[in-house]
Amino acid sequence: MKKLLIEDYNYPLTDDRIAKYPLAERDHSKLLIYCDGEIMEDRFYNIGKVIPEDTLLIYNNTRVIQARLVFRKFSGARIEVFCLEPLDPHDYERSLGSRKGCTWKCMVGNLKKWKEGPLTLSGECKGIAFTLTAERLETTGNTHSIRFSWDNGKLSFAEILDSLGELPIPPYLNRATEESDKTTYQTVYSKIKGSVAAPTAGLHFTDKVLDGLRKRGVRMEEVTLHVGAGTFQPVKTEDANEHEMHTEVIAVPKKTIKAILDNLGGIVAVGTTSMRTLESLYYIGLQLKDTFAHFPYEECKFEDYPWKGHRFDLKVKQFEPYTTYSNCSTEDALREILYYLKLTEQETLHAETQIMIKPGYRFRVVDALITNFHQPKSTLLLLVSAFVGDDWRKIYDYALAHDFRFLSYGDSSYLVRNNPPPSGGRGALNLKF
Repeated sequence: MKKLLIEDYNYPLTDDRIAKYPLAERDHSKLLIYCDGEIMEDRFYNIGKVIPEDTLLIYNNTRVIQARLVFRKFSGARIEVFCLEPLDPHDYERSLGSRKGCTWKCMVGNLKKWKEGPLTLSGECKGIAFTLTAERLETTGNTHSIRFSWDNGKLSFAEILDSLGELPIPPYLNRATEESDKTTYQTVYSKIKGSVAAPTAGLHFTDKVLDGLRKRGVRMEEVTLHVGAGTFQPVKTEDANEHEMHTEVIAVPKKTIKAILDNLGGIVAVGTTSMRTLESLYYIGLQLKDTFAHFPYEECKFEDYPWKGHRFDLKVKQFEPYTTYSNCSTEDALREILYYLKLTEQETLHAETQIMIKPGYRFRVVDALITNFHQPKSTLLLLVSAFVGDDWRKIYDYALAHDFRFLSYGDSSYLVRNNPPPSGGRGALNLKF
């Protein structure tokens, strides 16, 4: 694989350009609009004038959990346990809903002070006093398996976190979490708990903006990708291809997949997490196509289907888009997923993705992207570059020269990709300035 020098995706971002707090009105952020090599700007509350009618807007409905727990030993030592993802039960919903105990993969701050034995933290929720106990089971690299248990079976782990945990705002804000972050660092449509970082492109939306889009005929669907701490992981290798992408859990309802199939050529992704989810669908479809290659769908009697009720372990690997060659259309790949959901009697596709979208990637689903301005030398900037080509630098130079605010609480952009859709659809979304 040809070298991808991460230094080529660097730009000067000083601390004063990073938005430490959101605007008082989230939809008043600046909006950079890019299409066919041209740039203009507006305010986000006018995005309804930008998104063409009769398109499909897809956003990530994940909700950030209060994943940072601070324990103190009898000596006074402060030990921070940052919950990353559930291990047992492995499913987010069951783990957060557990009233008996659960095990999570965590990062631990000040680990040298936690030599042995459990940590405890007392609290109260809904008038119920409890004590949370954390036991370290094993270590893998820089993460640890932590078993959590509590002495009151009336509370779920989600309620424990809501009571004792802190919202994990991005480290580059260089400040402590404040009470206001509990609202401002969530999208207005967030509902499925599991993320340790917000899908920040969606922070600009308000109910008023969403209602305005609906009135114009813009349809909307949801996906879920629980954002992990790996989203902040910088690329430390000279060759970006040597960087290991983090794996994230995704869930896509059947009705969303049907809507995508009906609207190919007019898909707008809200944020890089939605884009990674949507682009992963093509490769999941290919995996299922290979699995079902010799299965006669048309002749199938569903009561005799051998995998009825079975959920496959589906995962898109980091470089799968660059090593998989197929003449399968996007439409057919999506239909494979719908067949799979029908045959296994599921209403939602559950999978994992490690997909790395970088220059040279061939987009299969997404035509336009709403996203913030990302860190230099990051995988998110590589994704933007893959979408708009070398014009990423023109876009970022414009944003720097016109006082745009950067990163999670910063301003927004609406980007229309340059290359046409690979097959089918209504043609790439287009804007006329």
